Amino acid sequence: MPHASESEGAIETRGLEPVPDSERTGHVRQLFPTWVAANISVLLLTMGAGLIVFNGLNFWQVLVVGVAAPLVSYGIVGLISIAGKRGGSPGMALSRAVFGQRGNLFPGSLIWVARWGWETINAVTGAYAVLTVLDLLFGVKSNTTLIVVTLLLFVAGTFLVSGLGINALRVCSKWSTYLFGAFSVLVLVHLVANTDWSAVFGKPAGSTAMLVAGIGTVAAGGISWVPSGPDFTRYLPRAASGRAMVGSTVGGAGIVVLPMVLMGAVMAVSTPDLASATDPVAFIGQILPMWIAVPYLLIALVGMLLINSMSMYSAGFTAQTLGIKVPRAWAVSVNAVISLVFGFLLMVVATSFIGSFISFLTLLAVAFSAWIGVFGVDMLRRRTYDGEALMDTTRTSAYWYRGGFAWQAMTAWALALLVGLLFTKVDWFAGPLASTWIGKNGLGWAATIVLSAALYAVLPRTRSAAAEPVPSASVEEPESAALSI
Repeated sequence: MPHASESEGAIETRGLEPVPDSERTGHVRQLFPTWVAANISVLLLTMGAGLIVFNGLNFWQVLVVGVAAPLVSYGIVGLISIAGKRGGSPGMALSRAVFGQRGNLFPGSLIWVARWGWETINAVTGAYAVLTVLDLLFGVKSNTTLIVVTLLLFVAGTFLVSGLGINALRVCSKWSTYLFGAFSVLVLVHLVANTDWSAVFGKPAGSTAMLVAGIGTVAAGGISWVPSGPDFTRYLPRAASGRAMVGSTVGGAGIVVLPMVLMGAVMAVSTPDLASATDPVAFIGQILPMWIAVPYLLIALVGMLLINSMSMYSAGFTAQTLGIKVPRAWAVSVNAVISLVFGFLLMVVATSFIGSFISFLTLLAVAFSAWIGVFGVDMLRRRTYDGEALMDTTRTSAYWYRGGFAWQAMTAWALALLVGLLFTKVDWFAGPLASTWIGKNGLGWAATIVLSAALYAVLPRTRSAAAEPVPSASVEEPESAALSI
């Protein structure tokens, strides 16, 4: 993973401004633990259980989901992250070159708001992990006061790590990867020794429609990281291999998603109410012996804190692109307060955590996908970004276009977002096309990407007011022959 310059110390002070080539000293291999850490969540166990209980899949079909979902979703994350090393800026700052300085406020606002839900889900899961550990060790039962305290502690830890910046995230990602991997092996050994495998492999196969829908549900989590991809590659040198970046991203995510989803599916055979549990964490204490469950939950707690820190880290940049003129660390505090309030409501008021989580993931994927299609097509056309124009939010910016808007990008984004919602069905909303093949298979987000990309590709190309700089021969991108984006 990239890191801040040595002169900045432990706290990263750089905001939206492009990273100079002299400070681009990151390594592609460091992306691997970044995306491992981004997936250290016990919610993957619950999602794996849901594939068995709700989708009616068998073990081999869950295996297909566990392979296909991270390959598709984090493949897109890796591809979009190439823009980070080209422009040296966060994803939503680079998005100004696509939508225009004013136009970018619309997808930026939607993505920023969507992150509130993601950070709320993570905060609640982290708080539940703390409550479960307290119950296992000391017999302390959950109550409203304890919920507030655990949420405060989790959000405070998230704010601290994300506020420190890229160096803190890099160190935490490395060690949480080692620890979580070691204890996941222990959990796997326990399951192998104590599972009725005849029941696991004897389960009949589910329908192809439910298989495709399962891939879409699990992939939605990865799709939510796509706009953040460039945030973690902007410290990479321009000469970094695009193919290696995609490989490290997919590999880091896949090595966690696949076994976690499979373990959740195996657990669901003996504990079918796992997928519908109000508390998405307490089941671990019921299935595993305490000497495994407690350290595993504590390590998973660190992982969830990292996931939230990474999300808030990117959210701080997004807030800055919306014109909130405060340092990145202070911009993060806005999301911290919001996740605290919404987290309390979800834990105390909501009746179904899992239902809310799946509904949120579905809507989140559609919201982000409209941006992905437009930005992805723009990447095929653009090799460089004008750093000064990205930071210039006045009429003099090369990315001002017409009135601050790139109408081609805005049109493709808005229409695709609307159509994607028509195909979407969640607990509290169902589009008129949700009963079609695309809707039933949970592919509203995929249709959104395809439509936004197609519309933007056929509309007249947006022209900037000034020619963009061409990288010197010493920093030309070598992946052009191997990866043509």
